[in-house]
Amino acid sequence: MWRILDENKPIFQQIKEMIEDEVVNGNLKEGEQVPSTTQLVSHYKINPATVLKGFNQLVDAGVLYKKRGVGMFVAEGAYNRLKEKRKLAFKEEYMRSMLQEANRLGITIEEIKTMIDTLKGDE
Repeated sequence: MWRILDENKPIFQQIKEMIEDEVVNGNLKEGEQVPSTTQLVSHYKINPATVLKGFNQLVDAGVLYKKRGVGMFVAEGAYNRLKEKRKLAFKEEYMRSMLQEANRLGITIEEIKTMIDTLKGDE
């Protein structure tokens, strides 16, 4: 779970994305406790308010919930919420620009499908 933090991106956002990735990858299951603020502060040598900002965004998004005095836990339905959010982001960030470039190059949908099948076969 521990990553090297990117100095060009807000730390609270990286903490948020790290937790989201762990949920989407199945490393954190619904109902499981996430690393504590203290663990993250100690590991990364960062301000507790920074961690809490990332956690609070996840609570607001329905990904985490707080158990007072115990910690943060993965909310029920978090995996599906994150998966749908990422599918939409994938469509908007990658598919739209891919299709625009395909149009400029005159690549058909069938050719795109063939390219995708070829790339999937390489994995």
